Amino acid sequence: MKDLVVYYSLEGNTQYIAEKIKEETGADLLRLIPKKAYPSKGFAKFFWGGKSAVMAEKPELEEFSVDLAPYDRIILGFPVWASTFAPPIRSFVEQYAPQLKNKRIITYACQGGAGAEKAFAKLSQTLGINKFEMTQVFINPKSDSNDHTEQKIADFCNKIKA
Repeated sequence: MKDLVVYYSLEGNTQYIAEKIKEETGADLLRLIPKKAYPSKGFAKFFWGGKSAVMAEKPELEEFSVDLAPYDRIILGFPVWASTFAPPIRSFVEQYAPQLKNKRIITYACQGGAGAEKAFAKLSQTLGINKFEMTQVFINPKSDSNDHTEQKIADFCNKIKA
C-alpha cells in the first residue's frame, strides 16, 4: 500500500507528525506552503489565521507537482484554526477533489486547545465523504512532547501500517 502525507504546518507540530509517519511507514510527504506566509506570533497569528479559516479562504500555494494516481491512501495533516482545518489544506482539497474521491483518506489534526472534531466534520463535508478511514488528534506534539504523546504517535503509525 502506498501512502502520501499532505500537510500544512505553521509551528512545526503537524510537520513533526508527518515526519514520524514517513519514518515509521515509508509514506511520501507533500508539504503545502502558502505563497503569502501566515504570521506565526502574537495577536496577528490568531487574527489572520482565524479569519482565513472562518472565511474558508483558499490561499495560493507555492508551486508543487504531485500525481495522486499511485497512492492508495492520502493522509491529510493540519493545525486546527477556529475549529476548522487550516486554509492551505482547503486549497489542496479543492484543487484535487476529483482525484481524492477515489482514495482512502486518513486525517490528523494538531491543536493547542479544542475544535479538531468540528474540523474533521468540516473537512469530510468539503471532501464530500461520509467518514475517514481514521482520524487522530494531537495536542502540541512537538512543543509539548512527552512519553504519552510519543506513544500516541507510535500507535497512530502502527494503525496506518496495519
